[in-house]
Amino acid sequence: MTASKERPEPGDTRSRHDDLVPPSAGESAASDLLGQALGGAAKRAGLDPHADATTGHVVWRAMGGWRGIAESVLPGLVFVVLFTVTGQDLVVSLVASVGLAAVFTVIRLIQRSPVAAAFGGLVATGAAAALALFTGRGVDNFVPGLITNAAYGTAFLVSALVGWSLIGLAVGFLMNEGTAWRADRRKRRVFFWLAIAWAALFFARLAVQLPLYLADQTAALGTLKLIMGLPLFAPMVAVTWLAVRALYPRRAARPDET
Repeated sequence: MTASKERPEPGDTRSRHDDLVPPSAGESAASDLLGQALGGAAKRAGLDPHADATTGHVVWRAMGGWRGIAESVLPGLVFVVLFTVTGQDLVVSLVASVGLAAVFTVIRLIQRSPVAAAFGGLVATGAAAALALFTGRGVDNFVPGLITNAAYGTAFLVSALVGWSLIGLAVGFLMNEGTAWRADRRKRRVFFWLAIAWAALFFARLAVQLPLYLADQTAALGTLKLIMGLPLFAPMVAVTWLAVRALYPRRAARPDET
């Protein structure tokens, strides 16, 4: 009888021989840079596995607290409401939306708080508004969001399939282990499925919103974008946080360390 071949587990995208082959210099440099960028962004958002924080606190910080929620939701909400109640007055709706995003940015500048998120939101809102004004179609205000979902979904999916999960790269940087997680089958499997889950989130948004865009349903598209924004982002952050903490349990403090 011939020995049966071992079947690869889900998330194990490499053969057993790949475990013996270290990444090339180019792969190592690229993964280090990408991991540093992703890990730095995660840490600034409050997603630091070293932190002694509850899941609820981590999710709240990732959303930016009340200010972050307001900056994320209100400009889009104002656009949808005004576009509906003014009889689809595109100029008024866009001016109010961009103006509100500008107000949030100015408030951050006055208070000397981090402006990256608010400024990024202002640029995105302004670019989307410019496109909509240029074409004269309200639904074009959501084109950047559709492109972003497609790009992020593709990036997470490809990273999982090639065995270099973006989640793993970020966590590897945060935990000071680089790409060593790729030699651990359990970590590799968890990071694979986390990347797949994030890809599914972005593609789900695209699958629901793109038909509305093609049907020129501006109000419905704006409403669903809000519904599928933070309400889906928050639980995904929680699942990711819990999965990572399970892989890297905090070391109990010894009596002489307390």
